[in-house]
Amino acid sequence: MKVYGVIGWKNAGKTSLMERLVAEITGRGFTVSTVKHVHHDVDLDHPGKDSFRHRQAGATEVVLASAHRFALMREHRGPEPELPQVLARLAPVDLVLVEGYKRDAHPKVEVWRAETGHPLIQPADSLVRAVATDTNPGPLPVPVLDLNDTAAVADFILREVGLAPV
Repeated sequence: MKVYGVIGWKNAGKTSLMERLVAEITGRGFTVSTVKHVHHDVDLDHPGKDSFRHRQAGATEVVLASAHRFALMREHRGPEPELPQVLARLAPVDLVLVEGYKRDAHPKVEVWRAETGHPLIQPADSLVRAVATDTNPGPLPVPVLDLNDTAAVADFILREVGLAPV
């Protein structure tokens, strides 16, 4: 599986770009999965529900299964899993897009908007291969992509991971 990250500061537009990229890339016939790093507890469950009770009783994994999808919840009861551990749990696809995990060692595109008030991450991270923005960030040693041109950002990522002609 090819892995490519979308990083940036809060409210820069990472999730909107991810959503558009998934639609664009799957529309081209590739299979895509996503991983999103969050800084709060994730819980699809509610106290009193059967699956919640299974977890509370000590189950390591609980699967909620229906006719159209299933959700696997895993209690790791330890430190937060590293990205490679998370990726190892995924079914094979052509491309995994990772939102967040900005300090991990995979190639990334940075989403940057001046109005967030944060500096660019790219100058300090050589794995940021391009910056997608809706403004002029000034001279950079990497390509600057139009944040609103989803097809161009998708082209760049697919070329980077070897899924499109160079």
